[in-house]
Amino acid sequence: MLEILVRCVRLYPDFSAAVGRDIEGLKLGWSLGWGFAAVDPEVAVGAEAGAKVFEELGCTVDECDIVLDAPFDTWYVLSTASAIAANGHLLKDHADDLTFYVRYGLDYGSKLSVVDYGRAIGERDRMIQQFWDQFEKFDLLLSPTMACTAFVNEQYPEEIGGEPPTAVPWWGYLPHTHPINTIGFTAASVPCGFDSDGMPIGLHIVGKPGDEETVLAASAAFEKARPWAHLRPMVS
Repeated sequence: MLEILVRCVRLYPDFSAAVGRDIEGLKLGWSLGWGFAAVDPEVAVGAEAGAKVFEELGCTVDECDIVLDAPFDTWYVLSTASAIAANGHLLKDHADDLTFYVRYGLDYGSKLSVVDYGRAIGERDRMIQQFWDQFEKFDLLLSPTMACTAFVNEQYPEEIGGEPPTAVPWWGYLPHTHPINTIGFTAASVPCGFDSDGMPIGLHIVGKPGDEETVLAASAAFEKARPWAHLRPMVS
């Protein structure tokens, strides 16, 4: 599917070949929370154990010293500005049909100024450089995928790792992924374990822009080392 999707920008993508590529010798950087995010203790243990699996596969895994500063604000300004530009009419004509967080986002985006947007662009550029600085040292970066495990629908966590979420509640459990969405780097998530309630924990694998092959190679190697497809969720 990915190969089909990218044919508009690459004539002959061959991501299937990357799945079997050897990853021995890769340099990986591990970050628990990109220097700003609190993480549930069980997620921290599970994801860090997942990161260490790559040492068994011949990679090096060292601490990544990146420290982001309020990246949610940057992502939310840019994403809601884009949302209001593309779908602002929905707020006027179909507000009652929208979920509350979509309404909130569109309303937020409608109140942004050009200055707000310009500052967010500047912050995004700074974040991009921060991540490029890490890729001077590492081939891939690793983190938890989410700051906590799954929760009952719309019962958003009020506290994660002993601290309030770093964003509005309905986005606060995703501090690891929205920075990557903001900067447009390549990423994947692989299951790496379970918490004490049987909820899955994900390992976030981040690569340079356009380097899907290395991300896929690492994801496939991890899945082979720690298979999970035979497991089934508990369904009541």
